[in-house]
Amino acid sequence: MRKKQTYAVVDIETTGTDPEVDRIIQFGCVLVQDGAIISRFTTDINPNQAISKQIQHLTGISNAQVQKAPYFEDVALTIYNLLADTVFVAHNIYFDYTFLSRELVRCGAPKLTIPGIDTVELAQIFLPTEKSFRLSDLSESLGLIHDNPHQADSDAQVTAELLLLIEAKMKRLPLVTMQTIDRLSQQTGMDTSTYIHTVYLEMKEHIQPLAPDLKVVAGIALRKKEVRLFEESLYETAVFPKKKKGKEKVFGDKVSFRPEQSRMMNLVHEHFTNGQTKNLFVEAATGTGKTFGYLFPLSYLATPTNPLIISTVSIVLQNQLVEKEIEMAKQICPMPLQAVVIKSHRHYIDLERFRATLQNPVPQKQYALYQMGVLVWLTETETGDLDELQLLHLNHLFWKEVTHRGVDFLAEQDPLFEEDFVRFLHKKIKQSNILVVNHAFLTQETLRETPLLPKSDYLIIDEAHHLPDIAGKMATRQFNFVSFKRQVQLFSEEEQLFDQVSMIFEQETQAQRLLRIYSNSCLDLVEEFSDFFFEMNQLFPKKEQSNTQLVTKTLFDQLSLDGEASLQKIEVLLSEMQEIQHQLTQMIVAQTDKYTASDRILFASLLQFFDRLTYLADCFEIYVNQWQPRWIKEYTPNNQTSGLLAVNDLEASILPETVWYERYSWILYTGGTLKFGSNKNYLPEKLGITDIAFKTLPDPYDYAQNARLYIPQEAIAVSRADTATFSAYIAEVVEAIAAKQDCSMLVLFTSHEVLTSVYHRLHQTLLNQGKELLAQGISGSKEKILKRFAHSKNSILLGADSFWEGVDLPGDALQLLIVTRLPFENPQRPFVKARYDYLEAQGIQPFSHEALPKAALRLRQALGRLIRGDNDRGVLLVLDRRLVTAKYGKRLVKALPKALPVKEAPLTELLTELNEFLNK
Repeated sequence: MRKKQTYAVVDIETTGTDPEVDRIIQFGCVLVQDGAIISRFTTDINPNQAISKQIQHLTGISNAQVQKAPYFEDVALTIYNLLADTVFVAHNIYFDYTFLSRELVRCGAPKLTIPGIDTVELAQIFLPTEKSFRLSDLSESLGLIHDNPHQADSDAQVTAELLLLIEAKMKRLPLVTMQTIDRLSQQTGMDTSTYIHTVYLEMKEHIQPLAPDLKVVAGIALRKKEVRLFEESLYETAVFPKKKKGKEKVFGDKVSFRPEQSRMMNLVHEHFTNGQTKNLFVEAATGTGKTFGYLFPLSYLATPTNPLIISTVSIVLQNQLVEKEIEMAKQICPMPLQAVVIKSHRHYIDLERFRATLQNPVPQKQYALYQMGVLVWLTETETGDLDELQLLHLNHLFWKEVTHRGVDFLAEQDPLFEEDFVRFLHKKIKQSNILVVNHAFLTQETLRETPLLPKSDYLIIDEAHHLPDIAGKMATRQFNFVSFKRQVQLFSEEEQLFDQVSMIFEQETQAQRLLRIYSNSCLDLVEEFSDFFFEMNQLFPKKEQSNTQLVTKTLFDQLSLDGEASLQKIEVLLSEMQEIQHQLTQMIVAQTDKYTASDRILFASLLQFFDRLTYLADCFEIYVNQWQPRWIKEYTPNNQTSGLLAVNDLEASILPETVWYERYSWILYTGGTLKFGSNKNYLPEKLGITDIAFKTLPDPYDYAQNARLYIPQEAIAVSRADTATFSAYIAEVVEAIAAKQDCSMLVLFTSHEVLTSVYHRLHQTLLNQGKELLAQGISGSKEKILKRFAHSKNSILLGADSFWEGVDLPGDALQLLIVTRLPFENPQRPFVKARYDYLEAQGIQPFSHEALPKAALRLRQALGRLIRGDNDRGVLLVLDRRLVTAKYGKRLVKALPKALPVKEAPLTELLTELNEFLNK
């Protein structure tokens, strides 16, 4: 009987991860029966070896603490008997079970043979939207009290509570969901599947009615979705209040009147109703309340037939806008606000394709874990947006098989057609007066045959300074021959994609014939490209054949006759293959409904390959035929017969050249840093627009009181120092500050090589001092690093690239920011060099018009990480003396807030002042 089953939830702490040489220092066990904790057992264990400082810091268990504890030999039989006739449960069971079993055998006890359950796998299945499955992260997210992470008693207690929480959730799931999970769980590790089966059998004995917010379609339980109709406000005659009294009347006690925010509201309303120019730039520092500053006036204007489109820099900010900012604005605005986040179809799950994977499951553990997690998630999600699953990437085969291909590839006769998430999104768009996209989505409108965004009078580009770079990235085309060749070879093998699709076309001889010609052409194309890349490699000296090279018209004209012949054959092949693709696509789409879901998964793979080949054809055509100054061509050799082609468009950010720019009557560009010093034309010029108005709202913060900029006098000349010398200097400064100052610090780099070198120099020293050192690219994802940094009192974070901006660490979370080097682009990088050449050819001085403004904006964004609220205090320490010694240094300082105190002094003096300032 299951009711008598006892679960022994175990955690061990050890001196290391190798059971051959390491030993257990703590054992914790919590016994669970009948859905409740019935007893606990914990003991320290003397490992008879020194515990390293790293383990002491991680666990909080000292050598003194275990000195008088029993040896494992003394408690081995007690532990063995405690676990007898139980089911062993652990978070990542493979470590605890194996290590403990080896220790028992070493001490003369029998090895463990009891069944085991892994709560990591259970959490991945039944808590699919969690950001992290580390025990400490789960406990924080789920509200489980976890006083002493990495101590066996606390970890075992929290794991037991996690098990009970998951079991309770399992029992609330629809029986049909649990039935499918029960079948798929055979792929899980150890005895997790048996546990799932036991719970499922118990649910069958006590069948619960389906929850009212769920429905079952084609054997899959789904959350019911409803498109909320846009309700016209009763206050249709409401007039936007321009004056303070009118605004205060609307705001009531929900929000206080702020003069600069009010000024922004009036500017925005005036622009979108009586704008004399199409483009208005409003620079508003963090803390101005710019989001509400534009949402409030637009709430009086936007309707579903003439919606406000807001473009921001990332998906994270899209979600934040809708879930936080717009929700708050709804409470205040008298006019209705109905918002929807718009992403491309690739962000959504295709229910028809997902059901096909259930009918033909791949016998692989990770594949099954994803399937089971999705089954649970489908009872929770109303959007079908895969970003809800918090995955870092979707490279696994499973996601390639279930991501949406677009509504054109759905089968209308399929029972899941009416439940499709992308169709649901389109219905929501028609009922929304605010459509939220990101810059990448907006700039790709130019590349779409059919625009996904409607025409409108109102477009707001938030965080507008990112638009030129993102437009450039989106317009970059690349062709990696190695991966293309690998894909062609795989698809051409027996019983692979081309054979599988040919089988589906068994009754359609014309389609079979076209596919046979196409698959043979793929192999011919690979051969021709091998010859072409061989000839390309001859254009560069041997010593340069490992680096990315710029390809100019002069250089390309030196291609041999054999190279020219290959080039022409490739162009003919690509043209013929695109014609075949067109015919096959029409055949497939015209008869979608007659194919099975499994057939459609194969067709989707084929159509994805068609898209790749079309993309390759576009890229290759520009690469070999377009030689206007706007195109920068790069070539990176892989080996003698392969390489990587890249095409960059320097005019991608010129808005009048885009398809979407003319579709919007008025555009507002806003952000915290839109100008360089007093130069308001920097960003408009990059965007190629002259019809503009520019307004700057005063910075709301008191920098004279709350911030300092320090430059050490003894800093080395960074432009002349090698990596080792520079890294040693940075490590020395960080170590000196860490020894005197007990606060968190963010250290910003322009080079990953230097960052990594500094990390390895500091890691052990800071660990011995009990300080956590986190580093980009070493300590996990950006999100995880920032979370750990924000929750610790005195950790040190080394970051580059994206850490210069978009990092929100208010209050005491960040008080000290170190800039190791002024954030100039590397002028020796081929792409940067070519861009500078392009500007020079237009009579524009690259350093003063491009390099310097970009560095100034980055420096100002870095300062923005420090001061995020009225009560924040912070110090910016710049280790690059060019800020005070170079002629351009004054221009960089001028680009920072005027009231910011700047001081140059010896490091020891600065550290004393820094300490006094932060501890005022």
